[in-house]
Amino acid sequence: MSERATREETVNVVWSGNWVAERLGVALEGGGELGDLLGLALRRNPKRAHLLVSNVLGKHVPQLPSVVHGAGYELGERVRALLGPQEARRAVVLGYAETATGLGHAVADGLRDAPYLHSTRRPVAGVAPAGGFEESHSHATSHLLLPEDRDLLAGGGRASTLVLVDDEFSTGNTVLNTVRALHALHPRERYVIVALVDMRSPADRDRLTAFAAEIGARVDLVTRAAGTVALPDGVLERGQALVAEQEARAPASAPPSVPVPARVTRVALDWPAGVPDGGRHGFTPDHRTALEAALPAMAERIATALDADAPGGGDDHGQGADGDRDRIPAAEHDRDRSPARSQGQDRVGDQDRVGDQDRVRDQDRVRDQGRVRAPRRVLVLGFEELMYAPLRLGTALEELLGARAEVRYSTTTRSPVLAVDDPGYAIRTRLVFPAHDDPADGPGDRYAYNVAGAGFDAVVAVVDSTADTPALHAPDGLLARLAEHTGQVLLAVVPSYTPTPVQEPPVLPEPLRGPDFSSYAPDEVGWLLQDLSDTELEAPTEEREEAIQSGGAHYAESLPVEYQPSPAYQALFTAALETSAARIARAVGTVTETVLAERGPRPVLVSLARAGTPVGVLMRRWARHRHGLDLPHYAISIVRGRGIDATALRWLAAHHDPADVVFVDGWTGKGAITRELAAAIEAFEASGGPAGFDPEIAVLADPGGCVRTYGTREDFLIPSACLNSTVSGLVSRTVLRADLVGPDDFHGGKFYRELAASDVSNHFLDTVAARFDDVAAEVDDATKELLAADRAPTWEGWAAVERISEEYGIHDVNLVKPGVGETTRVLLRRVPWKILARRGAGPDLEHIRLLAEQRGVPVEEVDDLPYSCVGLIHPRFTRGATGADGRAVAGGSPVADGGEAVREA
Repeated sequence: MSERATREETVNVVWSGNWVAERLGVALEGGGELGDLLGLALRRNPKRAHLLVSNVLGKHVPQLPSVVHGAGYELGERVRALLGPQEARRAVVLGYAETATGLGHAVADGLRDAPYLHSTRRPVAGVAPAGGFEESHSHATSHLLLPEDRDLLAGGGRASTLVLVDDEFSTGNTVLNTVRALHALHPRERYVIVALVDMRSPADRDRLTAFAAEIGARVDLVTRAAGTVALPDGVLERGQALVAEQEARAPASAPPSVPVPARVTRVALDWPAGVPDGGRHGFTPDHRTALEAALPAMAERIATALDADAPGGGDDHGQGADGDRDRIPAAEHDRDRSPARSQGQDRVGDQDRVGDQDRVRDQDRVRDQGRVRAPRRVLVLGFEELMYAPLRLGTALEELLGARAEVRYSTTTRSPVLAVDDPGYAIRTRLVFPAHDDPADGPGDRYAYNVAGAGFDAVVAVVDSTADTPALHAPDGLLARLAEHTGQVLLAVVPSYTPTPVQEPPVLPEPLRGPDFSSYAPDEVGWLLQDLSDTELEAPTEEREEAIQSGGAHYAESLPVEYQPSPAYQALFTAALETSAARIARAVGTVTETVLAERGPRPVLVSLARAGTPVGVLMRRWARHRHGLDLPHYAISIVRGRGIDATALRWLAAHHDPADVVFVDGWTGKGAITRELAAAIEAFEASGGPAGFDPEIAVLADPGGCVRTYGTREDFLIPSACLNSTVSGLVSRTVLRADLVGPDDFHGGKFYRELAASDVSNHFLDTVAARFDDVAAEVDDATKELLAADRAPTWEGWAAVERISEEYGIHDVNLVKPGVGETTRVLLRRVPWKILARRGAGPDLEHIRLLAEQRGVPVEEVDDLPYSCVGLIHPRFTRGATGADGRAVAGGSPVADGGEAVREA
């Protein structure tokens, strides 16, 4: 490391947080070098108006490259000392996009032998995510993990330590989200969290400690400084108002500060073959060795170009030793605009601040000399996530030029920050230009801070080849903006690393959405099904029952006839909905808040089609109503005895982090689907499917004690169990038949458009959602109690089902259907034998008694029943034995067929 990395400079100390502190009362508490490391700025952000601006990170504030790399390297050495050399070699370092990609890489350098990976917001064609997580306070939250080596995060099969690196540790939410997601994929015993500054509150510190205990892992912290940010009441609103006021009076981008924009010269780096441009896909110790060997020659090429292309240097055409370089004409601009005010920076600790008069004198001297062989001030400017490559080019250039030039380093960014030209504010000027790497989230503005008016004689812009697009060279692009503020612009392009191609997976189908499939709005749910609406799949109930019990067919190979409900039954549904809407709303709110607390902040809801689908829609509506969240929601097929739709799981893994997926159902009976899902996920992973799915189901009601995430454990009527497709978006239950569903197809389903006149799907949703505000306080209390309670499954219901199966001589638990919902299905869809009702059960069983009377099925009141009722399917069904008296009911009028297609046999 250069001696420049360790020098401390202090000239006319002015803290770059004074401006914000004086106006908003924001303060850094912690002492030591905290004020030297951090300044303050403001941004337009609905979650956090203030921004901690690092003076040693090289993102917003131009800094000596040796200081930036040294800050991370020193942290890495401390991690190495903490772990010991042997464990340090087994560690994997993970940095956060975009701000800490270079810092994380420097930490990995300090560990010496550790591979490095950083998260990214840039999807890469042909590279499937190995995971991801959310950064709740950021302006762009979704992080992808795209390692070329899929075993990298698993430590190559080793129980390695994971070192997570971020520039600041403000609340700990991002780290918690990351560890939660990755621990589900690859559990390990130790994590090390590294940051330049730890600014967490005591409550946030306690939360991390509790989380570490919960997952049974050791979590160590390594930071350069620690403190807290004192935020007065109302600071967010006052900060937003101050930003709006300043933006109204300030230009969007700094006006030109040189009379004639510079020309832009491309310089060839001769980047070493096979060395990645950064850690997006992984960076190994071997890559580091190859890069270190190549850096001096690349720095020499940049220095030669700087010398040849300096004002008055080289030949008349600016061609120096590198005569084959491309010339890129800078755009013409309005030269009547007044130059930007000077930065007026002062040095504070490691931060460089250049005073107004010094910079003006420097500019005058450059003009007077007429011929400058080596610019006095050079900025190496990186590009968003591409921080490490330009940083190391900067350190090599700094060492090469020595006293001949002062080299600084910073990068462009996606993050919009207010610029205020005041010595006590961290972001003095900003350049605004369009994104130039065709970002996945669409076009938008990008920024370079503290570059305009900073007195740089030359800027070396370093981008990857993906970002070397026409937008970069456009009249309003980054290069043109830079040319307005310096005498010389070089462009160095690092080849974007392309991972080794892997066999392309089959093209997966896309979800079906309303109104083309289902009566739900398209944003309410995406059905991971194929449309079989034009296929004849229906069979009479008694025919299906005989085939199922005889083993001649599986229940999922056909569909029961979708009878329209009778007026009497529709009236029962309406009455039940009005009676139970608030109760359902409470359960919806409670289960949703529990999911957000334990699986948040942005879970992906995946309901088990179709009984779970209305519940998933309601949970999504609650999250949007109470928290402004638009949670993704899909419906997926699971079939008892056949497992879950593997193609749908692969689709989910390709579009979301499996660890974020929360499976949703309406209620539990004896827990058969809970067990089926766990076994199906295990089989899916064992067959090579993406890992990380949590098989736990979130339900409204868990009377059987089968899950730990629920709204209530009471057994009550959920009105959506009373009807069939007419309360589930007019979608059938799912179909799995070999001649219709191939290995890369979704399971099938039908859309019954012809039943639209009887559809109450959205009426059900709207009626329950209308009670959300009424039950909000009760939900808060219930959620607090549940989160503190022991919610471990008791499997009480399964024990009861086994007892009933033996006591009634059935000897098959699949023919015992416990709970109000399952009993309703038996009466509507199967061949019922008898109904067991808990003695004294009230209005929740009115529809059960009505259906039992219509079908001639006896209702037997019993004691010691953990459910409100249990439906028993006839254990020895033939077409002549459909009820207790042995008479078939198929020849009579069909009853309202409104129950959910059973996922059991």
